[in-house]
Amino acid sequence: MSDKILLEMKDICKNFPGVKALDNVSLSVREGTVHALMGENGAGKSTLMKCLFGIYEKDSGQIFLEGKEVSFKNPKDALEKGVAMVHQELNQALKRSVMDNMWLGRYPKYAGFITSEKKMYTETMEIFKTLGIDTNPKEIMSRMSVAQRQMVEIAKAVSYDAKIIVLDEPTSSLTEKEVEHLFRIIDMLKRRGCGIIYISHKMEEILKISDDITVMRDGTHVITAPAEQMTIDKIIKYMVGRELSQWFPPKTNRPGDIALEVKNLSSRYTNVKDVSFNVRKGEIVGFAGLAGAGRTEVVENIFGISERLSGEIFLDGKKVENKNASDSIKNGFALLTEERRATGIFGILDICENTTISNLKNYRKMLVLSDRQRKKDTEWAIKSMKIKAPGQKTQIRLLSGGNQQKVILGRWLLTNPEVLMLDEPTRGIDVGAKYEIYQLIIEMAAKGKAVIMVSSELPELIGVCDRIYVMSGGRIVGEVSANDTSQEEIMSLASKFA
Repeated sequence: MSDKILLEMKDICKNFPGVKALDNVSLSVREGTVHALMGENGAGKSTLMKCLFGIYEKDSGQIFLEGKEVSFKNPKDALEKGVAMVHQELNQALKRSVMDNMWLGRYPKYAGFITSEKKMYTETMEIFKTLGIDTNPKEIMSRMSVAQRQMVEIAKAVSYDAKIIVLDEPTSSLTEKEVEHLFRIIDMLKRRGCGIIYISHKMEEILKISDDITVMRDGTHVITAPAEQMTIDKIIKYMVGRELSQWFPPKTNRPGDIALEVKNLSSRYTNVKDVSFNVRKGEIVGFAGLAGAGRTEVVENIFGISERLSGEIFLDGKKVENKNASDSIKNGFALLTEERRATGIFGILDICENTTISNLKNYRKMLVLSDRQRKKDTEWAIKSMKIKAPGQKTQIRLLSGGNQQKVILGRWLLTNPEVLMLDEPTRGIDVGAKYEIYQLIIEMAAKGKAVIMVSSELPELIGVCDRIYVMSGGRIVGEVSANDTSQEEIMSLASKFA
């Protein structure tokens, strides 16, 4: 570990209409270290990194890379100068191959102008071998899991031989085994002398991997300290400005009669086989399992966005045919999807449009939509979800990931569903916002709704749910009571039949 400063950002300011996103924020990253950047959603972490990476133009302040002042015109300029960034929301050419994505915009040539696919393949394989990534360079990106695509993006950043690598929520889609693999890659990069800026809301992970920690709040710098001097409680207090004594709200819901019953569900194109389960009114049921276990595929199948091979769905004892998303919404189902950027938000639309888009039938007056009612409902969502935004007309793509997630949750609550399905509802969300979302989930259940919650975070399944189904290989392999189980028992079930 060195005391040499690789990157220094001094007094960075950035304003958006109606909000000061960054107010004289400074950050220094040492050679061969991991510098964690922490804060609530909307604290300014991603904005600061986008100013570094040339996505946003800073209003004032200075950036120094190895002692020389820099100001990148765009991400391509940043990459060529030695700064790489792996974004939380992956932005990849999904219809192209892995190696096409690796070398997009810088294809190796022969004879000066002809793309050399052989060289692309060879160099991609060399990088994957160095990093221990077992992926076929010719595989089409859309056929890969989110976790696999995340590792490709990390490999791409490494391929630029970057001096500074920004990792924004890099483990949000990774299994425990894949996280350990990523940490080995980070250790290798540290030995090379790279500086890693690491953004994550996973406290244990931060304390394990980091050398230094900077905490931001409301667009300002709060503290920078060695990781060894920090604790989870200290970090939370700096982040939210108060102590958070409880991780999970008290459970006020009381399960009643069976609301949803799924019998012998099998999917045509995924690995879901003969899945049967039930959810009671006022009950929160969790789905646990390793990556590829089939959890996401089950809720997508119920919602009608993946094709069912066989099986039946009953709501309050009556058979329902959810042939597509529109049918599902009419039948009282709602689904918050795993990837909010790809299948959740409408990036170019504003908060109001994103909030009300699944409930348009309720705003129709003759042949026009009632703007007054839409604005009223959006204002309810902003206040109820505690969404940080300049106003309803702000494009949703300009919000932090956590605030985008709150908008989508508000959208589904406005449809007043009988069955609320949540796929990784707190992925990439800070500890304070997680608590608020947990409260909303429990409140929905307390109103008699049936809630299904898919999560890779076992503590939150145990802390929020009443029962947990464990999946492996597309099948349900166990059922446990959340009040009488442990992470070890769930992992044992998930791994036993994998």
